[in-house]
Amino acid sequence: MAPSKNTTAKEPLKILMLHGYTQSGPLFHSKTRALEKALTKALPTHDIRFSYPTGPVRLDPADIPGYNGTSDTKDEEPEPAFGWWRRKDLPSPTSNGEPEIVYTGLQDGLGRIAETIKTEGPFDGVIGFSQGACAAGIVAGLLEPGRRRSFVFAADTQDVERFPSSFDPFHEEGSSQPQLKFAIIYSGFPAPGTRYSRFYEPPLTTPTLHFLGTLDGVVEEARSRALIERCEKAREAVHPGGHFLPSQRPWLDAAVGFVQECLEKDKDGGGEGGIGKKKEEENVEDMDVPF
Repeated sequence: MAPSKNTTAKEPLKILMLHGYTQSGPLFHSKTRALEKALTKALPTHDIRFSYPTGPVRLDPADIPGYNGTSDTKDEEPEPAFGWWRRKDLPSPTSNGEPEIVYTGLQDGLGRIAETIKTEGPFDGVIGFSQGACAAGIVAGLLEPGRRRSFVFAADTQDVERFPSSFDPFHEEGSSQPQLKFAIIYSGFPAPGTRYSRFYEPPLTTPTLHFLGTLDGVVEEARSRALIERCEKAREAVHPGGHFLPSQRPWLDAAVGFVQECLEKDKDGGGEGGIGKKKEEENVEDMDVPF
């Protein structure tokens, strides 16, 4: 008698991948192949699917940092660049002189992500870089039970961002999209000011892993730590590089190990508070800046 084949179906694992400012879904995909490969190899019992949506904001050359439109560059066709929203600094509403930061197009950006969840989800986790990391934190919070209620008390308050209507279906009975099991944040930061405070009040309960670069000149450490402080189950991994997604073995192992632990905790019934804070530091050389 011929030996029977193992027909055990692999467990699906879907991960939402959110690119940074001036990038796109396909470009971010090209930057995360090492991470994809590491996760796929480490989780052979899972059928892993990665979804790479592109932000709805098509950026002009003037929106791209470093572009100056000189004769050396104006004849070159820039690569298509996108964002999830644009940042706009408004005059200070108070006497301290600090400008008010507004994310124009935020609702459209979140709407694009919600549509991806509807058509390609449900998702188990999210991974984001830079502006996409900020979006990942917002999305993780918006999918948590009770998050919509925190916006009710601010519904009639002027200059407070409303709960995205695109995420309402995920809080209705019968929704197939539950709270995420994990979020991995590369060079992340929170949406600033009281306008966006409801995204983080109460603090996020989704387990998060935050990667910080000691040489990151785009997202300062203080901004990244401000997001960490808004996450109850946060861990951090500090790498000695700049503003990019590290692809060396120690950092891949940190991400993979975090995902494995989160999946195990979820399989065992959630383990409230099981993912605690932990700082990891390694020495890594020869890091490449992707853009």
